[in-house]
Amino acid sequence: MNIGVDAAALGMSSAVTSHTADVNSGYWNPAGLLKLEDNQLALMHSSYFANIANYDYAAFAMPLDNESAVGISLIRFAVDDILNTTQLIDEQGNINYDRISLFSTADYGLTFSYARSLPVQGLNYGVNAKVIRRIIGDFASSWGFGLDFGIQFETNNNWRFGLMARDITTTFNAWAINEDEFAKIQNAVAGQNQELPETTEITIPKLQIGVSKLVDFNYDYTLLTAINLNVRFEENNDIISTSFASVNPALGFEFGYTDMVFLRAGVGNFQNEAQLENISVSPIPEKLTFQPSFGVGFKYNGIQIDYAFTDIGDQSVALYSNVFSLKLDFGIFR
Repeated sequence: MNIGVDAAALGMSSAVTSHTADVNSGYWNPAGLLKLEDNQLALMHSSYFANIANYDYAAFAMPLDNESAVGISLIRFAVDDILNTTQLIDEQGNINYDRISLFSTADYGLTFSYARSLPVQGLNYGVNAKVIRRIIGDFASSWGFGLDFGIQFETNNNWRFGLMARDITTTFNAWAINEDEFAKIQNAVAGQNQELPETTEITIPKLQIGVSKLVDFNYDYTLLTAINLNVRFEENNDIISTSFASVNPALGFEFGYTDMVFLRAGVGNFQNEAQLENISVSPIPEKLTFQPSFGVGFKYNGIQIDYAFTDIGDQSVALYSNVFSLKLDFGIFR
């Protein structure tokens, strides 16, 4: 649920909390669903880790009236066709390759979104209810539930502000372990995997604060500049980190021509990474890394196709990815 959706947003390093305004707002900030003028459908696919893992996303959103909108989205992140070799050796100690089977490990996130305008002009809010399902073959599975809350505010001179609070109730996942299947893992390697894993998993709250500004040039050209501050309530390797919280900024740009062709760029995921090759030095030296992104988009007659390429030039340890997404506005059928 932290990877992100929509190639247009990922091309801007996910700095879209304040200005997201389409079907994908159900993920980035549900308050943005109030900008919908008609029903919309979105699809996305990307691959990670040399195409070993597949990340797929589908969403649908619709306005209910002038003051409210709803949306639903589904995310699947999975590694399929993993070799199960726990039964490779039979009872007589012989290797039998016919005993190898396949399984998948998959995470699913189903999100229901609702957005509504407030009496203050330009101020909207939205909420998400998330159902999390995680499956590791026949070995284990879990169910989880969480809530998000977002707000957006737009001024008359195209300044936009947004706040997205994720997992505000702390998202819990409760695991069910298949002890019979887990026993096969325990017996596969002597002395290993002898204890059952924890059966409760939690996701602590996160906060995203965004500001953006849209500028028009001669009616045909636009420039959107956006910045996000991603706050996690833990100490880690983010560029700003304390025992209470860490802050990671992201900056994104989108240049548009006649609301048809878009060029995007962004930079984010700033990390202070320890240089382990100098581990003998005290303190261990650190290097600031970041993850740049690039994207293009084309929109015509209610159909929008976007592409994003992340981690240009390998400036970060995060693996690069190619992301494609499609958005369809049902207004083209009217």
